[in-house]
Parts: sequence; structure tokens; C-alpha cells
Amino acid sequence: MTTPATRVTRFDRGRWAEAGAETVRPGVHRIPLPLPDDGLRAVNVYALEGLTEGVVLIDGGWSIPESRKALEDALGGLGHDLGAISHVLVTHIHRDHYTQAVELRRLLGSRVYLGSGERRGLELLGELRTDQPVGSLRTLRRAGAHELAERIAAMDHGGFDPSVWEAPDRWLESEELRFGEAGLTVVPTPGHTRGHVVYLDRARGLLFSGDHVLPHITPSIGFELGGGTLPLGDYLASLRLMTTLSDARLLPAHGPVGDSVHARVGELLAHHDDRLAETLTVLGDRTLNAHAVAGELGWTRRKVAFADLTPFNQMLAVSETAAHLDVLVADGRARCTHEDGVDLYAVAPATAWRALAEQAAPAP
Repeated sequence: MTTPATRVTRFDRGRWAEAGAETVRPGVHRIPLPLPDDGLRAVNVYALEGLTEGVVLIDGGWSIPESRKALEDALGGLGHDLGAISHVLVTHIHRDHYTQAVELRRLLGSRVYLGSGERRGLELLGELRTDQPVGSLRTLRRAGAHELAERIAAMDHGGFDPSVWEAPDRWLESEELRFGEAGLTVVPTPGHTRGHVVYLDRARGLLFSGDHVLPHITPSIGFELGGGTLPLGDYLASLRLMTTLSDARLLPAHGPVGDSVHARVGELLAHHDDRLAETLTVLGDRTLNAHAVAGELGWTRRKVAFADLTPFNQMLAVSETAAHLDVLVADGRARCTHEDGVDLYAVAPATAWRALAEQAAPAP
């Protein structure tokens, strides 16, 4: 068992969540931090040395005592205390990435950076003051999953703590951040959230990908306040954007470090192509809502039946299905009508979407 203060090398799939600091490159260290009752097991934050007089963190973790202790122990093994953290560059607003960044600023004076696309989501958190997944509840009702929406609304979501949802010190656009002689390129990657960003270290060939590119799973889509009108479309466009950048080593928020961003992006794009095709197959010649379609799809790599998922994972499944159906409508491959506040989907006539595809194809 690795002690928290030990530098280790564990790129294998099974042990990535063990506590401790893993040196990825000289001056770049992966530190997994615990999550409370979360199937993701841990969230990776990355400690960068040599950019400033202190330590720059990529992502902050979830503001719970166990996370702060794990971060303190791991930094101690690298010869730093918490007070060395000068900046926390956050990939997106979800609480396992953002809330401890706010707490570190309060304790240490660290500066917190966040993508400007998260501004509206942060404003809505302040207005609604709830930890309920309000956006997803709306999606569930639009998807015809009214009973599931009521079950989710009745669950204990931990209580809303307004103190951890403060604005950052700086809103980020597509830009270059300079820390002495070193630089990180901020690349907006909307999809998982509207303001998600990744940080590209061109000199060392590293991409700090947050939840945008993950090694073993695809991130949830359509699960936020203030999201875009076509979140999966945004996500797929952001994935394609990654292929226009030089390939880099993948440093994700959940899971072990990967060798190639481009390779993993290719797998994710293929997965979503397959999922879109499966969704069309389920529709067949019927008119269905997203809840009904989700109920006939398999989930996870093991193709678990929808009925065997927990209510929370059923919520994610319905949200993902609605997102895929909306992309099919945007592509002209499906049609959407509305009845009593529920979206109903059907496969578009083949002639319609084939004509659309021919129009989009490059001229010979």
C-alpha cells in the first residue's frame, strides 16, 4: 500500500485512485483526491512546480476534510506545504473540481481561474441555492420520465453550501497563460459543461483534460444549469477540435494518465457514432420519448439494463439519450414533436436526411 507522501508510478488502470503524488514529468505531479460516495472513486488534481515561486494546481478537488488532508500529505511528500499553492486553474464548475479551489483561496490567498462560459451556471447556483440537479429534472420531465424526476427530487443531495460557490479571481477565454518563462494554453471545450476548458502545455506535450477527455468513460452530457441548447453537439465539436492540436499525453481528471489524446478522442467519437446509430435502431418505425428509448438501450460497457441502474444513473442515462436524440434531430436524421410538455422522437424519412448528408458532403 502506497503511503500518501510517496512518489509513485502507477499508470495501470486499477490503482490510479490510490493516495499519493505520481510524478508524470519532472515538475508535474498527479494527485488523486477522494470523493464522497462517488462511483468515480477520485478526482485527479495536478501540481505544477517551476512555473512560479509556488505551486500551480490544475483543478482543486471537492471541499471535504479528507480531500484537503490528502492534498496536504501529497504536497508534503514533494517538499511543499499547502501555503505554496499560488494559483488553482479549474477546468469546470462541478463541485469535485471547483469547491476546494474556493476553500484554498479563502485559507491561503491562492488565485482561482475558471472558464468564462461557466459564468451563467455560477449565477444560477446563487439564484436557485440548491444542490438538486435542477437542469436534469427539467430534462427528465421533457423526456417523459416524470416518476423518476420525482424520485430524484426527493433524494438527499447533501444540502446547499453557498460559501463554496464564489466567483473566480479571473474568468478565462481562449488565451495563453504565462507563468515566468512557462506557458499554458487555455482551450475552451464546451459540452460536459458550457464553460469547460482544458490546459495545454505545448512545451512538454501534456493536455490537462479535466472531464472533457477521460480514459475509460465518456463524461455526462446535459447535466448542468445554464447549459447550451445542443450540449452533445458542442461536446462532439470540442472533441474534433482536439484533433487539430498537436497530439499530447492525456492527463485526465478521472483515471490514469494516457499516452495519446488523439487516440482516445478517436475512440470517443466512434463511441458516439455507434450510440447515435443504436438510438436510431431503437426508434425504428415508432414515436418514442427519450425515457422509453433509454429503457431499451444497454448501459456501460457491460450493457446493463436500464432497470438495473440506480435512480441517479438512470437520470444520467435519460439525459444522455435525450442529448443523442437532439443531435439526430439537428442532423436531420430524426424529427421531434411535443405533446403535453414531452418531446417525442421519430426517425426522419430516409430521403430527407440523405439529402441533407449529400448537401454537406464536399464536391468531387
